[in-house]
Amino acid sequence: MNILKEEVDALNAVLKLTIDKIDYEPKVEEVLKDYRRKAAIKGFRPGHAPVSLINKLYRKPIIVDEVNKLISESLSKYLVEQKLNILGEPLPSEQQKPIDWDTQENFEFAFDLGLTPEFELTLSKKDKIPYYTIKVDDKLREIYSNSYRQRNGNYKPVEITAENDLVKATLNELNDDESPKDGGIYVESASISIALVADEAEKAKLIGLKAGDVVTIDTSKAFPNATDKAALLHIAKDKLADVQPLFQATVTETMTFAKAELDQELFNKVYGEGVVNSIEEFNTKMDEEISKNLAHESDYRLLIDLKAKLIEKFKIELPKEFLIRWLVAVNEGKHTREQIESEFPMFEKDLSWQLIRDKVALENDLKITEEEVHTFAMNFARQQFASYGMSQMPDEYLANYADSVLKKDGEKRKIQEKLLEDKAVVIIREAIKLDEKEVTTDEFNNLK
Repeated sequence: MNILKEEVDALNAVLKLTIDKIDYEPKVEEVLKDYRRKAAIKGFRPGHAPVSLINKLYRKPIIVDEVNKLISESLSKYLVEQKLNILGEPLPSEQQKPIDWDTQENFEFAFDLGLTPEFELTLSKKDKIPYYTIKVDDKLREIYSNSYRQRNGNYKPVEITAENDLVKATLNELNDDESPKDGGIYVESASISIALVADEAEKAKLIGLKAGDVVTIDTSKAFPNATDKAALLHIAKDKLADVQPLFQATVTETMTFAKAELDQELFNKVYGEGVVNSIEEFNTKMDEEISKNLAHESDYRLLIDLKAKLIEKFKIELPKEFLIRWLVAVNEGKHTREQIESEFPMFEKDLSWQLIRDKVALENDLKITEEEVHTFAMNFARQQFASYGMSQMPDEYLANYADSVLKKDGEKRKIQEKLLEDKAVVIIREAIKLDEKEVTTDEFNNLK
């Protein structure tokens, strides 16, 4: 077997593989013998079918299979040995001659390659990119404070319900004429959040109620979602078909949601026991958190600007036609060529940035460790629980959640690429000049 690389231009090449009978015949004969030993062919005992019959039935598909295996193995080995950096994967050449599997014994295959472009990574303080620092103001403090108070609030008794309140009631199933249904469903303690009632007329029935009031509600109109209705009536969803929509609700409690007070209880819930002991300390701690989160926003904006700047600076030329063919091949049945061509400019930018990032990583010997991946997953888990108001979760729970994230298909690779990008950005930031500008939240949000 022989492999020859032919350069088309700086971005494209063709690999020509010549496979002779001697390359695949020993393996074909081995597989045919195994087929003869195992094949169950009518009229013959296992292992006693004539060789000529086995050849007639199986030789050609086995040759096709073994030749394709040789092609795959040989291509992979050649690319590694020759240290060829390619984009996408080798594609059958458009110049490939037809193969006659019935008569040919020796074969020639051609594969098109898209080559990774060469470019020089030149960065200096002459490369200037804006870095926006967002001011911490009273508006942001109020947003954060209200968010913590909302997440840690609870329901308290109220005399008469309003549109965002909660009604607790007993529910009795009724007939169509609103008479009690014999053997009907009885719910001793149902909770109805008025804001979640879908139908406006049903919602209106629940506003202005007090303990002891009785009202008839149509549960199918109030909760058209089967899951919500089943939860209200404390039954399985598959039992809903046998349930009448009308229910008599006898109000037992009326409650309203109250945001948490700015007191020690809230401070402990948000930042841990005894970490914050006054409103002043709470505001200081909150400012630190706001600044930290705003820094993430600033860094993300820098990444956007940095990508745009460097993509424009290096103007990396790509093998466009090859890449479009490859994208069509890997997305067969999902996207048409026309769709891929229309979206190619965005793909081209993403790929250009990936090449820049990878070159920074290569020239600076950047590596990602398993420990770094696990730490990232732990921090992600911590943020997820904190977003639900559970900021003090034990590490063992965070570790279990992090492990489940890393086991999801493709998630570990995404984390590795994110960490590599972060390290590459640090290198780039040190090499260029950041033009720091302080802006308000509104000014930042209006940046183009």
